[in-house]
Amino acid sequence: MQVHAAVVDALVANGVDTVFGIPGKQTLPLNEAIDGREDVRFVMARHETAVTHQAWGYAETSGKTAATVVVPGPGDMNAMNGLKNAYNDCTPLVHVAVETEPEIRGGEGIHETPPETYDTVVKENVLVTQPESTVATLESAIAVAETPPKGPVRVGIPKNFLKMDVALADPPAFQREGPKGAAARDVDAAADLLASADAPVVLAGGGVRAADASVDLEAVATRLDAPVVTTYKGKGTIPADHPLSAGTLSGSAPPALLELLANADGMLAVGTDFDAVATRAWSVDVPDELVHVTLDPDDLATGYEPSVSLLADAADALPAIGGALAERGIAGPNGADETAGARRAEAVRADFHERTESLRDDDRPLTAVRALGLVREALSRETTVAVDAGGFRVWALNAFDAYGPQSYVNPGSWATMGTGLPSGIGAQVANPDDDVVVLTGDGGLMMCIHELHTAVAEGLPITVVVFRNEDYAIISEEAERSYALRPSAYGWSDAPIDFVALAESLGMSGVRAADSDALSDAVTDAVARDEPVLVEVPTDPNEPQASEWLAE
Repeated sequence: MQVHAAVVDALVANGVDTVFGIPGKQTLPLNEAIDGREDVRFVMARHETAVTHQAWGYAETSGKTAATVVVPGPGDMNAMNGLKNAYNDCTPLVHVAVETEPEIRGGEGIHETPPETYDTVVKENVLVTQPESTVATLESAIAVAETPPKGPVRVGIPKNFLKMDVALADPPAFQREGPKGAAARDVDAAADLLASADAPVVLAGGGVRAADASVDLEAVATRLDAPVVTTYKGKGTIPADHPLSAGTLSGSAPPALLELLANADGMLAVGTDFDAVATRAWSVDVPDELVHVTLDPDDLATGYEPSVSLLADAADALPAIGGALAERGIAGPNGADETAGARRAEAVRADFHERTESLRDDDRPLTAVRALGLVREALSRETTVAVDAGGFRVWALNAFDAYGPQSYVNPGSWATMGTGLPSGIGAQVANPDDDVVVLTGDGGLMMCIHELHTAVAEGLPITVVVFRNEDYAIISEEAERSYALRPSAYGWSDAPIDFVALAESLGMSGVRAADSDALSDAVTDAVARDEPVLVEVPTDPNEPQASEWLAE
């Protein structure tokens, strides 16, 4: 059988029905194999950097694995950004990289890079060495990507193998099960610690989302009457309006949230690796009495020394801990309307609202805080929101409510800009009947502006809300405050961008919303339309940055 056709057959047989990529001469055999099939879709991006971000957004909002296909060298290296993002976020992708022919390798063939170049940005990097083993190698790679903790896997297939007609080896059945169950001794130790705490707190990370364990998270938090703080990747694992929801641990987390963690006498940290970004290089105080639940042994004792280490998937650990707490008579509050834990969580939320009240004043220029609030009010709870990195994203971690584990897509510790629009495209492809809204700054959007055309060409009814302050404001603020550079040193107000005109030139409808009423109406109208729409929102170029404002 011809290798290129077998590759596509193997992807489809393993549940991969969407391939994101940009065609090149090296990849055309795969495009030929995809063309005309109804069981697999090829989404053509406009830049390779967007390809892996699109697949990441697809997987983050569907729980399914997507494939990516790029040419060697420049394509592969552009895609590395998104691969590293997916790797940090434990998001499953299968990256099919067409490689230089073996007989040319080492001779500076066109686009040649050593295959090992990509070892550190993926969960596993494999190279097909014989054409007969292509399908077996690919299916093994898909299984690795989908085995918890999940992640991207790169599969290098030499260009000349694709058109060969060889006797392909039938692969064995590859297992996808990660570690199962939770050690009873560690569960008991965790339950003893948490049951003895008078003011416990829960920290929920992306592992809760990946395990689809939000219901179990709520059950344990309710039983403990413990406020829940999420990480960047855990945002949405507990609804923002849940009485125990206490916000997101980030570099801009307000003092009341940090005090909540510091004053707790026991913590259950589940599905998090305690990365340096969220914990401010581990300077955030957490209780000495710490239960750390993670799938990866390398995460343990990174920054914080746990009292109890529990190597387990959140979907196994949380029910087990809940059951052990029940055995110890920890049943949660007795039907009280307002519990001690809820009051502690409410105090954090109230403190944030008080600190940002002046930023929601309609008499001042539109701020990110006010704009984010208006957008949230205009959307249903079920809307999927893809959020770019940048200064407004730091505000959004605190000011934009999320109501479900797959409803809020944002990069974790990699924090790369230019992800919002591509990930939103991936989310819309994965969820064609759902409302998908992208939130981005003008700096981030200009890093992926070409993907507006992808949304148009693919006929995706996505809404892109761009907050325009004509500045890399989070950088300019630091430059002025810490390095004595001029105000707005990295702004471009003297070269303004008309995003409405730019969107319209690419075939997308555009509207400018310069005030609060116009913004609410524009977002409501855009989401209701069955077409891609860009909403441009001018925001205050001099507004404060979240980290500085909330620290005061």
